[in-house]
Amino acid sequence: MGTYILKRIITIIPIFLLATLLTFGMIHLSPVDPAEAYLTAAHIQPTEEILAEKRHEFGLDQPLLIQYVNSVMRISQLDFGTSFVSNKPVWEEVSSRMPATIQLTISSIIIAIVVSVPLGFLAGIKKNSGIDHFSRFLSFLGASIPSFWLGYLLIFFFSVKLDLFPVEGIGTWKHLILPSITLAVPLIALYTRLLRASVLENLQEPYVLFARTRGIHERIIMGKHVLRMAISPMITGLGMNVGKLMTGAIIVEAVFSWPGFGRYFIEATFNRDVPVIQCYVLLAAGIFLISNLVVDIIQMYIDPRISRKGRQH
Repeated sequence: MGTYILKRIITIIPIFLLATLLTFGMIHLSPVDPAEAYLTAAHIQPTEEILAEKRHEFGLDQPLLIQYVNSVMRISQLDFGTSFVSNKPVWEEVSSRMPATIQLTISSIIIAIVVSVPLGFLAGIKKNSGIDHFSRFLSFLGASIPSFWLGYLLIFFFSVKLDLFPVEGIGTWKHLILPSITLAVPLIALYTRLLRASVLENLQEPYVLFARTRGIHERIIMGKHVLRMAISPMITGLGMNVGKLMTGAIIVEAVFSWPGFGRYFIEATFNRDVPVIQCYVLLAAGIFLISNLVVDIIQMYIDPRISRKGRQH
């Protein structure tokens, strides 16, 4: 088990280095000149002399290999440079905004799990019942509604009409409710479908028949065995969506004026703030890699056969 975890950790290193290489290549292949973008953000008229000075300051006049090595060395120390707009270290700016995004991510995942696990499980064990039809309708609805439209719809009813929750910003738990629900609805649709399908599949497995033959109580079979095995695909999806929520909640943060990392990235894109964009891409890659590693470890404890397969390979 320890060997499997070590192998998974080691595989992260070359993948992340590949991400840094791709990011470095995209920046240099982009028509946007970082030196010119910096001067534009600082409202300085770019001239050939000033551009040459800034390119030398940023190390853009060095060979590409040296630039890449220097970039990797700085990133390993969490040094992503200085924002062109605020003139503050990028990591300092990102660190101040990450707690808001993490808070929104965790709350939306909790809502999704609390709703989708019992709904998907009951829909699976009671196929073609009323709750099964309701779960399929809710999944279809949740997967069809765009996040930005749902966000504005929730604001209109619960903030403007009923005046129950704040329209925007951050502060109290009430500020968290509407954006969390907006992010959770597509997850509920996905997890409910995954769990329902997995429960139906596991009910056809021989171990269920053997357990019933041995006289084990149906509630124990469903709760201890079927649910444990059926929840595995959902955990895999959860690991992929943690990274997606952490780095992809851009629209929801914009709709609710949530001061998170996604909103910061939108502003950086409009301002051509290259260091911030680079930090966003690499942080997204890191979050996806780590979240999938954590999911693999959890899956290994749920189903030890995974670690045995890893040792065979």
